Amino acid sequence: MTDPGNHQAEGNFEGPVLADGVDEEAIESNRRVFTGWSYLFMAGLATFYAAFHMIALNGVSISDWTGIELPLLPQFPLETWNFRIVHISGALALGFLLFSAHRFVEDGPGRKDTRIVSILSMLLILPALVSGFTAIRFGNMINSGALPEMGGLTTWAAFPGTEIYISEVWWFGVPLLLATFGAIALGWMERRARGRFAASDVVLAVCGIVIAIYLIAIYGTAARNSVGTQFVPIGVAFAATAGAAMILELTRRVAGLALVIITGVFLLYTFTAHMLPGILAVQNAYSWQRFFGHVYSDAGILGPTTAVSSTYIILFIIFAAFLQASKVGDYFVNFAFATAGRARGGPAKVAIFASGLMGMINGTSAGNVVATGSLTIPLMKKVGYQKKTAGAVEAAASTGGQIMPPIMGAGAFIMAEITGIPYTEIAVAAIIPAVLYFVSVFFMVDFEAAKLGMRGMREDELPKFRKLVTQVYLFIPIIILIAALFMGYSVIRAGTLATVAAAVVSWFTPHRMGLRSILKAFELAGIMSIQIIAVCACAGIIVGVISLTGVGARFSSVLLDLAGVSQLLALFFAMCIAILLGMGMPTTAAYAVAASVVAPGLVQLGIPMLTAHFFVFYFAVLSAITPPVALASYAAAGISGANPMETSVTSFKIGIAAFIVPYMFFYNSALLMDGTWPEILRAGTTAAVGVFLLSSGVQGWFLGGRSAWFLRVGLVLAALFMIEGGWMTDLVGIGAAVVIFFIQKVLRPDPDIAIPIRGAD
Repeated sequence: MTDPGNHQAEGNFEGPVLADGVDEEAIESNRRVFTGWSYLFMAGLATFYAAFHMIALNGVSISDWTGIELPLLPQFPLETWNFRIVHISGALALGFLLFSAHRFVEDGPGRKDTRIVSILSMLLILPALVSGFTAIRFGNMINSGALPEMGGLTTWAAFPGTEIYISEVWWFGVPLLLATFGAIALGWMERRARGRFAASDVVLAVCGIVIAIYLIAIYGTAARNSVGTQFVPIGVAFAATAGAAMILELTRRVAGLALVIITGVFLLYTFTAHMLPGILAVQNAYSWQRFFGHVYSDAGILGPTTAVSSTYIILFIIFAAFLQASKVGDYFVNFAFATAGRARGGPAKVAIFASGLMGMINGTSAGNVVATGSLTIPLMKKVGYQKKTAGAVEAAASTGGQIMPPIMGAGAFIMAEITGIPYTEIAVAAIIPAVLYFVSVFFMVDFEAAKLGMRGMREDELPKFRKLVTQVYLFIPIIILIAALFMGYSVIRAGTLATVAAAVVSWFTPHRMGLRSILKAFELAGIMSIQIIAVCACAGIIVGVISLTGVGARFSSVLLDLAGVSQLLALFFAMCIAILLGMGMPTTAAYAVAASVVAPGLVQLGIPMLTAHFFVFYFAVLSAITPPVALASYAAAGISGANPMETSVTSFKIGIAAFIVPYMFFYNSALLMDGTWPEILRAGTTAAVGVFLLSSGVQGWFLGGRSAWFLRVGLVLAALFMIEGGWMTDLVGIGAAVVIFFIQKVLRPDPDIAIPIRGAD
């Protein structure tokens, strides 16, 4: 792919601008790049990991295919807890082997190999294997039938002083913690070439597998009933401690420090809450054994976040990988260029269109920025947008991809899991808010282009629309996904059918998917899934803290108290908490945490479940463009070359209407498709008018001309009147807009007049 930025800078195009590889994954600075046998091993591991999920989710076993019973292979569907344990442990093993603890310098190791550290790391394999053999021995003991039973389940009550307790502590727990924490510490010091495994990371991968073996054995007994109590087996606490440490370390490697620091604060709170005042206080201190026995359960790490990542998220990552292999992402961007490129400020509108389409297959705001922004941001700079504006437009548009049905990133699936509301109902409810968001961003960039007198792109700079229309069948996988969902198929079955469709449509393109391409797609899916799985598991730790300490319920009581003063004040407080919790965090984790802390309080206020969770979801998503920590804006600034903080402030301005939309559907639930069709149409229309007025006020451009400062204030106030959705408030807002238009066209106040400041000369 040629660099469009170079052509833009020179002002010369060598033919039309074409997207090529926009949906390919960038290689992170700390990702290892293997060759030879090591590549084959890692490719096979990633392929097996992703394919295992596809087979398990669809309940297909080898025995079903062959008619031969193979006792050593797992029988599907797997027991829920076991499936989630394997899901996390597999991601840990794959992640530590693939992502280094440090960044590589270009293609070299960065430093000479630290052989002494590597030797020490190799020695840690011994305690890891000791704990592994002990876990296997425990499993054999449980399966032997020699242990007593309780309620049909084998008991596993290892009391202090007993042989099993001593084995759990000294032959399983202590060696496991020694290997885990030792390997994490040495991993920060060990430097290996980019194409070589680090010994410390191999140890961590083994520890992840050992934890899975132990937990699957123990959680299959009556010991599961003791989770969250002081009677939890000591070995579970050891395994959970090691597992939580590895989850935090892998999250640091693949998602940065923000989520790790926030999780660390919650962990610190757990053990100090009994010493804190006010709503943060708990009555009794929590022991290490009780907390970590609780956190690695369905109330924490194995809870809603992992439930979603192990089913819906991994499935749609596989779907996205198949779409990549069939080059649908390239087609989406080219289609956007051909459709919107001719309009004034065309590349900015292409960014909106393309990011909305890519948002259906890419689950992260920053990922959307990197995918489409590498092409659209240089083009925006070419037609006259400032660097910070070009990056901000892409950041705002890419963030909107997280709220675009039908896939909506991972947050929608977590919402379905937490609320019990069918996913299809959530997707339908999201349509009008998503349209309002993208319409508002469109108005923002259009008014900016109008103020600066920008042009669109020339015909010879764009892909040929007629040619792209002949390939419109590449939308078929998306259409099948939507149709299957609304025909009543499960999300898993609909996603599987769409994935198969992606392979089939590729047969009509030059990128025909054969067996090798299909295996490559599964390999990509395995690699792509690591970050989101680590993030979901890390968010699960926070959810575990909230469920054990009850801090979420105490925040709910604060919201109730505020609502007694003003319901609007309570909503504003909920908005601030959701944004603060989401800053620096991926969308999935941001919503999962905010849903645990904020949403229950909104529901207690009498707000419908769907409205409350959509309110929280929107602001968790918008944290990606909210200063001072705005991941999507920072990613865009890296491409545009602008100052990250200036870019985040500008993206906040461009996406300002999205901060109003949640209040709109709070006051008027018809925007969430809750009402009769006339009510829904009226609500959608008046909301669109309100968004238009708000955009005009913010940008200072109203119906073909620049506006004076006091008219801009009036436009913003008129827009705010459109929020509630009542007849009287809508008439006031529209009436104010008419008056402002009359003043602007007839009286023509100077748009450059300064705001009067008291005391000025």
